[in-house]
Amino acid sequence: MADTTVLDVKGLGCPVPILRANRAVKEMIPGDTLEILATDSDAPQDFEIFCDNTGHQFLGCEKQEDVFIIRLEVVS
Repeated sequence: MADTTVLDVKGLGCPVPILRANRAVKEMIPGDTLEILATDSDAPQDFEIFCDNTGHQFLGCEKQEDVFIIRLEVVS
């Protein structure tokens, strides 16, 4: 059964959210979802690039107030 892990990186700028996400996915198994909470306006694009570079699947991004909720599926 796939799990969801929430990574709160609100208030942090690049490259810290990417570095923390990279560390988090190493602890996860394929099929799991990583949900990132970020306030950096570049985060959605940064995580799309992160997924392109790592092979994980970018599931999308939504914004609630000033927080981006970014979801990706761990592929390998």
